[in-house]
Amino acid sequence: MASRWKAPAEGHAWIMGVLNCTPDSFSDGGLYADTASRETHAEAMIKAGAAIIDVGGESTRPGSQPVTQQEEMRRVLPVIEALTGKKIPVSIDTSKASVMYAAIAAGACMVNDVTALGGDVDAIAVLADSDADVCLMHMRGTPLTMQHHVRYEAVVDEVISFLESRVAACTAAGIAEDRILLDPGIGFGKRLQDNLDLIAGIPRLKRLGFPVLMGVSRKSFLGELNAASMSDQKTDQTPDREMETAAAVTACVLAGADILRVHDVAAQARVVCVASALRDLPKTDC
Repeated sequence: MASRWKAPAEGHAWIMGVLNCTPDSFSDGGLYADTASRETHAEAMIKAGAAIIDVGGESTRPGSQPVTQQEEMRRVLPVIEALTGKKIPVSIDTSKASVMYAAIAAGACMVNDVTALGGDVDAIAVLADSDADVCLMHMRGTPLTMQHHVRYEAVVDEVISFLESRVAACTAAGIAEDRILLDPGIGFGKRLQDNLDLIAGIPRLKRLGFPVLMGVSRKSFLGELNAASMSDQKTDQTPDREMETAAAVTACVLAGADILRVHDVAAQARVVCVASALRDLPKTDC
């Protein structure tokens, strides 16, 4: 998996740094408004410890509206070309086959798709005809509707069943298993307890045999767990949930997560380093 990435030490979880090229993403939409500022931020994330930069041109926050493929490409392609020109590994966060194709042509080495290549009928073919890795994520509905009428009987079972079906579709189309990562979709059509159950269920996800990516950074369920975080709102952005993110990242690493998708790489790289070391401690009976 991910031979073009700069891998950390053996046993160490990896970090994917988030680069939103959008005006409306829930955490940092609009903060990086041009290619130069986005390039500078990506370089800083790599220097701070990110193994790959996840570039997105369409918000997937709850309730968000889709954008056209032309607008999405206008936002992301100059950034991807600038970063890959500097040998920075790039993932494209998109569910549109045309954007995937253009991003891979521009040098992206991974597709990170919230629809698990199910949102566009041409998506699987684009990946099958490339050598890019792909992260398959679980989501019910669309970002616009995913938080409506959320209900699971057994969320871990249902997410695993969905991901297994998407892996089967990918491998049947010719996408090698060693190019596939799995993401249970924390916050994407999930209630608080569903998110907690999925973090606890990481060992079961790992038994599927694929690297597990977890995106817990600054998610609203963290605010639900901490009433102080909900009341202490920033005036210009989302609540400051970096401490809560650190706790969730630690739980994910200790449970076996391989990649953590985060916004503040400098802060969370320290967390991942310590959590990875703690994960490797020998287990003893009291």
